[in-house]
Amino acid sequence: MEWKRLLCEDRIRKYRAGKSPGDLRTEFEKDYHRIIGSASFRRLQDKTQVFPLDKSDFIRTRLTHSLEVSSLAKSLGQNISRKIMQEIGDKTFLDTYQADVCDILQCAGLLHDIGNPPFGHFGETVIREWFSKNLRKITYNGQSVESLLLPQMKADFYHFEGNTQALRLVTKLHYLVDEHGMNLTKGLLGTIIKYPVSSLEINSKSGNIKDKKMGYYYAERDIFRDLQESLGVCGARHPLSYVLEAADDIAYLTADIEDAFKKGCITFGQLVQELDKCGGGEAENGEYFRMAKALEERFEKAVAREIAQPENHAVQNWIVRVQAKLIACATDGFAGHYQEIMDGKYTAELLKGTEGERLAWALGDIAYRYAFISKPILKLEIAAETILNFLLEKFTDAVIYYDTGKEMNAVQEKMMALISDNYKAIYRIYSKGKDETERLYLRLLLVTDFICGMTDSYAKGLYQELNGMG
Repeated sequence: MEWKRLLCEDRIRKYRAGKSPGDLRTEFEKDYHRIIGSASFRRLQDKTQVFPLDKSDFIRTRLTHSLEVSSLAKSLGQNISRKIMQEIGDKTFLDTYQADVCDILQCAGLLHDIGNPPFGHFGETVIREWFSKNLRKITYNGQSVESLLLPQMKADFYHFEGNTQALRLVTKLHYLVDEHGMNLTKGLLGTIIKYPVSSLEINSKSGNIKDKKMGYYYAERDIFRDLQESLGVCGARHPLSYVLEAADDIAYLTADIEDAFKKGCITFGQLVQELDKCGGGEAENGEYFRMAKALEERFEKAVAREIAQPENHAVQNWIVRVQAKLIACATDGFAGHYQEIMDGKYTAELLKGTEGERLAWALGDIAYRYAFISKPILKLEIAAETILNFLLEKFTDAVIYYDTGKEMNAVQEKMMALISDNYKAIYRIYSKGKDETERLYLRLLLVTDFICGMTDSYAKGLYQELNGMG
């Protein structure tokens, strides 16, 4: 792969007019402003990161998480660019590319969760499970919808992914000027495709991280092919996708611990004990021992300075050190596997094989045991499942015969009236001239498009209103 092509600033829809003489921004800087100013990005402020429908000011939302990922990704971009120029010595990586890499990664961090449905990753699971259970039961003109759809179309719903939805949203659904969505640069679009395979090519047992999940829907197959050709990635991951993933991992691994602590899911003493336990059997200079020791030292300093909440102060400061450590490890991981990454042959995460790998595993394990399977989370997830199952059932029933000429009942018409006019306009544009099967598939996507665009509060409120609870 070549950096000149990987940092492609072309857009799927070319500009009709020339560049404004007073606009000195690069194309990637323009991407940043398009994202920041979008309603889709603003809606992330009311979407779950870990704790659904939480009203606490200090608990992270998808918006604050995305801002953190954006910041970490940019920092990683700076570190890695310098490594390439000063240590690896790749002459094809020009000095000017550092700014482009940082801008692309900053934008990618903002976008990486923009397609996620309400109620966090659990929302994705509910959508997958609902279609797996119900697609065969839904009929269209007397036939099972499952039997009518092409294999990839069905698999798109069975393996539904927020990452995949993000590509669809920014290339089509966000109606900025026309049906091309935000019309972002190809270099940025390639970076946000973490898994460059279709829903039929998923292979979680392959050992290659790029096959873990799907990266594009059947509906976006032409866009995906365009990006592959323009960027010259040939079925491999874009190198900056590894960096984006590392930034996401670092952000959520550290944030989940901090949020769990602030919510009271884990105490300060328990966190110290868990870190000590993870480092069991290592010498005193082992990584886990140092991290546990660093946490205790920060607490002792806070007490000495008579800080009002020394444990809280210690955890927050400790998180900053952990992030710095993981950033350094991810940078080394990219540099250490540079040629494999550029050849499209690297199959793991950047932290794999570094000092940060076990630390990252430990943080994830602690967060899972103390937060993700805590009773408050489980109760909220059960409520979220009830809400999403209801909305999927009602809206899917409404779209089956929409735009087919067949008469719909009054409830179905009312449900269709609730769906965003922009989403319906995009459906009409892209369904024009398509056969009956693809039109049916696009109508089902209309349901997931609308639900994914909902915030947690909107989904809950709509459920309550439609059930007479409002």
